[in-house]
Amino acid sequence: MKRTKTVIFLVLIVALFVIALYYLWQKNRENPITYTTETPSKQTIVLKTIATGSIVPKEEILIKPNISGVVEEVFVEAGEYVKQGDLIAQIQVIPNVSSLTSAKNSIATNQTALQTAQINLETQQANYDRQKALFEKGVISANDFEAIKNTYLQTKQSVEQARINLNSARQNYDIVKTGTTSGLGNVAQTQVRATVSGMVLDVPVKEGNQVIEANNFNEGTSIASLADVKKMIFEGKVDESEVGKIKEGLPLEITVGAIEDQKFDAVLDYIAPKGVEENGAIQFEIKGSLKNMDSTFIRAGLSANASIILGKAEDVLAIKEALVNYDENQKPYVEVEVGDQKFERRDVELGISDGIFVEVKSGVTESDKIKVWNKVQEQPQNQ
Repeated sequence: MKRTKTVIFLVLIVALFVIALYYLWQKNRENPITYTTETPSKQTIVLKTIATGSIVPKEEILIKPNISGVVEEVFVEAGEYVKQGDLIAQIQVIPNVSSLTSAKNSIATNQTALQTAQINLETQQANYDRQKALFEKGVISANDFEAIKNTYLQTKQSVEQARINLNSARQNYDIVKTGTTSGLGNVAQTQVRATVSGMVLDVPVKEGNQVIEANNFNEGTSIASLADVKKMIFEGKVDESEVGKIKEGLPLEITVGAIEDQKFDAVLDYIAPKGVEENGAIQFEIKGSLKNMDSTFIRAGLSANASIILGKAEDVLAIKEALVNYDENQKPYVEVEVGDQKFERRDVELGISDGIFVEVKSGVTESDKIKVWNKVQEQPQNQ
């Protein structure tokens, strides 16, 4: 009985030994984890933020009529260049019946006033001639003659003023009826002319359209819009999370969707002091002046993106962001290979980052091999 137990015990020991050997053999067959490495390289890192918007003229001038009426003829089309003073459109005045009647009545009233003044002048003229003859004979005194003379001169002035008032009433009647009158030059006319030189961007009216003059109560009807297309700006918006990073004077790189493979330099000129809520987010308007546009024509209103350059480091030692790790104190470090699959920690000082590469100011050299985190390469299995 004892012998049987001994045999069983020995068999168990042998079995356990065989199992342990098999386990170790299988363990040795598994492929060890091997980390790959990358070396730092020289890079130009640009830190930027993107703003969306469009290209618009720096100054767009709206041409408006100085009299109400109907467009009789338009002399320009969008895309044409005009000079200051060039004819844009001709306005035909449609007189207001009430205003026309009032102007006509004013002429009649002033005609009556002039006739009355002329009759009075004839009376004063006769009296003046008679009193002058008496004064020369010494019949009346100098003081009495001087008073009669002053009355005569005042009556003469009244006739001249009545004649001026009548002429003014006739001019007013002509303006109400036709939109223009003789003797006033360009003050009141039916011809709409360009006030500046530039390209015609838009002509929103056609022949037969009614237009209203600009006044204190109405901004008036736009006949055309003019702008200097060589002075264009980028107008866009940035999110509130980015507005704190930018400031006036920063360089911009403008890309226009309709113009491929070309970038335009600009300078950030304006950041709105107040944001506007759009789709639940606060947006701030920005403007930037484009430079060196003589060789390229950009149409107003084209959509564009602006890369706002926040920082730039040229030809600096850099590594990929994925190679950097952080300890519990948020101190950055990398692991550098010091032997075959042996790595040691190196603390690094980082500079600017574009999200892919980060500048390394100190801690590693260009020849160091840096451990790639979370990347493994399996060695081929032993046959």
